[in-house]
Amino acid sequence: MLRVAAGVVVLAAALVLVLRVYVGLSLPEIEGSVELSGLSAGATIARDRHGIPVITAATRADLALATGYAHAQDRFFQMDLIRRQAAGELAGLVGEAAIDTDRQYRLHRFRDLAREVLKAASEPDRELLEQYARGVNAGLASLTAKPFEYLLLGADPEPWRAEDTVLVVYAMFVQLNDSRAQKDVRRGLARRVLPPGVFAWLYPQGTPWDAPMMGTAREVTRYPAADVYSVRDFYIDVQPVRERGGPPLDGSNNWAVSGALTDTGRAIVSNDMHLRHAVPNIFYQLRLVQTGGTPRDVAGVSLPGTPFVAAGSNRHIAWGYTNSYGDWSDAILLEPGAEPGTYRTERGDLPFREHVHRIEVKDGEPVEFRVRETIWGPVDDEAGYPDGDIAISWIAHSPRAVNLKIMALETAETVRDALDIANTMGMPPQNFVVGDEKGNIGWTIAGQIPVRGDIDPMVPVKGSQGAGWTGWRTPGEYPRIVNPPGGRIWTANARVADGAALDIIGDGGYDLGARARQIRDGLLARESFVPADMLAIQYDDRAVFLGRWRDLLLDVLDHGAIRDKEGLAEYRRLVEEWIPRASADSVGYRLVRGFRLEVKGLVFAGLIAPAAAAYDGPVEFLESRQFEAPLWQLVTERPEHLLPANFENWDALLLAAVQAHLGWLETRYGSPLAERAWGEYNTARIRHPLSQALPTMSGWLDMPADRLNGDSNLPKAQGPGFGASERFSVSPGDEENGLMHMPTGQSGHPLSPFYRAGHDSWVRGQPSPFLPGEPAFTLKLEPAGGTLSAD
Repeated sequence: MLRVAAGVVVLAAALVLVLRVYVGLSLPEIEGSVELSGLSAGATIARDRHGIPVITAATRADLALATGYAHAQDRFFQMDLIRRQAAGELAGLVGEAAIDTDRQYRLHRFRDLAREVLKAASEPDRELLEQYARGVNAGLASLTAKPFEYLLLGADPEPWRAEDTVLVVYAMFVQLNDSRAQKDVRRGLARRVLPPGVFAWLYPQGTPWDAPMMGTAREVTRYPAADVYSVRDFYIDVQPVRERGGPPLDGSNNWAVSGALTDTGRAIVSNDMHLRHAVPNIFYQLRLVQTGGTPRDVAGVSLPGTPFVAAGSNRHIAWGYTNSYGDWSDAILLEPGAEPGTYRTERGDLPFREHVHRIEVKDGEPVEFRVRETIWGPVDDEAGYPDGDIAISWIAHSPRAVNLKIMALETAETVRDALDIANTMGMPPQNFVVGDEKGNIGWTIAGQIPVRGDIDPMVPVKGSQGAGWTGWRTPGEYPRIVNPPGGRIWTANARVADGAALDIIGDGGYDLGARARQIRDGLLARESFVPADMLAIQYDDRAVFLGRWRDLLLDVLDHGAIRDKEGLAEYRRLVEEWIPRASADSVGYRLVRGFRLEVKGLVFAGLIAPAAAAYDGPVEFLESRQFEAPLWQLVTERPEHLLPANFENWDALLLAAVQAHLGWLETRYGSPLAERAWGEYNTARIRHPLSQALPTMSGWLDMPADRLNGDSNLPKAQGPGFGASERFSVSPGDEENGLMHMPTGQSGHPLSPFYRAGHDSWVRGQPSPFLPGEPAFTLKLEPAGGTLSAD
């Protein structure tokens, strides 16, 4: 038996060795020289010790080709997953587990739309995407073996096409927009049955936490009187929330300070874009240098699959984004037409268009399903709205929503130039913040904005009553701010505007203003700035928002509540001793946070109970991100008629929330409460897409399970699998003194020395240079005769 066991161990070790040798063959060559068809002149990819490249070429077309080559060397599998996800083609690579995901994406027909966008693009733009595709395919072909993920999946990579770059942009639309108008549908479920005043109170457009740049914070609307609305006769199902607070929004922080507040006279722009974490990181740091034609020198982060710098600095301007959470999709309520297969519109009855999708499934039979389309967009058969079918009207369904005008930022020289460009760009609409070398700063919306008719865009609207859009905003209609008196601009996914500007942007579920206000206050606390000061604000995890909830919790756990109750007494002691930050070491922070979530769940369930009772089955209502306003009003003023029947008084509800949280912690962990630090929950889960299917390889593929500071409603927005995908602070023209760091590393190859390079600096909030360092590895790309096909 011992001999057999020893033989198995030896065999396993040999297999691991063979696997590592084979996987090592797919490491890219990053030194020497190669010949490439399609280059008009030579180009170089010079990587520093962290693998961050400076890519240099004589023309923008050669720069695109060389960028594609570098992206494919380091990130091809990541790029493949993004395009396949957007196109609804994942099942062809990974099998039946992805069929449902493919269905969700096929609803939007992004592959067809990408071809329309490419067809409508200018000839120079099309050629640039073709050049990028040539570079990607040449970079892929340069690998001695295919990327290791394809070995594990038993598949072969497919060539990159120009249209695939457009698919990458569509994938970002899905991540950053409400792609199925679900907020409208779920708000509509409440609006159908609630008195108008109650609905308006439950779904406000802002709170006293707001810190808009245009307008002021919103006051809290008075709660409804007992003769208007009461929940006193309704019992609710009391279930622990189990700390599910949801991650921070898919969004970001950014801000700028004018040159009047810096020692160089240049503006400083800071950006940390918050997105879902994965290995490798969604962004790829680089510097692009064009030496001929229109020279450019632009550094920052790119999105693998695209040939441009998404956010960064070009020596004259620096720019960054936060998700705007404007209202970019509408739910259109369909009414049956007079004839079968038709629906009503203002122009009369129209027939549905039908598209049959065939999903290829690895190791399985193809799956077909049909999608009906209207003049507004596809019909969502899973919307579940009781009044009829829902069609989705979403800006991404228009070819106008995507273009390559973002590339003009690479050579823009002033804030006003950049704002003009931003208003013409085709991308998921973003808060665009920019500063220039002269010290000017500005804000606007980047991306295309629709014009709506006279409808309520917050809930489903009948298609026969003027639903849909009447056109698109011209750049002159976009809201913008240039050089505000205080010399500071900030955005953080919350409401940034009011009045006519807010009407143009709309409410697509923007964030509570607590994070934006803490950033604003951090900027107002100083009169001069250097980039390192900005990193301190980006890493600010002070629990300003939860401070009043701690005070409330201590009032709830008074002497009478904790008498002879050891668990509650310990709960109070730990809250008293809290670290007033979202610190990984703070038990008290975790308890206060959990208490608020439990209270919020109980109060919302009670308030929505009459609406839920109006439906025959379970209904999922939307809880507004501005719900903090009515919530805090109720727990402080405590009107009896808005208290569920389960509870004798508000003290009983608040104490029940504490007990629910304490009970769940004891059931879940069973060890002393003093060991329940926030970092135990907020532990990094930054994983390679294949590691969950291959748990034995997790240690090889995933990032370390670090306990992390940060949370929602404060600048360091951080969850276990979500957070800053990059952090930078830079003055245009002084990039050498700028700061940048990102999670994971440049390379997607686990045997590369760049796979984890820089990750520890991101975890610890340590500054790293904005620009790549001195070249450590240089690859020369030489032109060859002929032209490579992008296919």
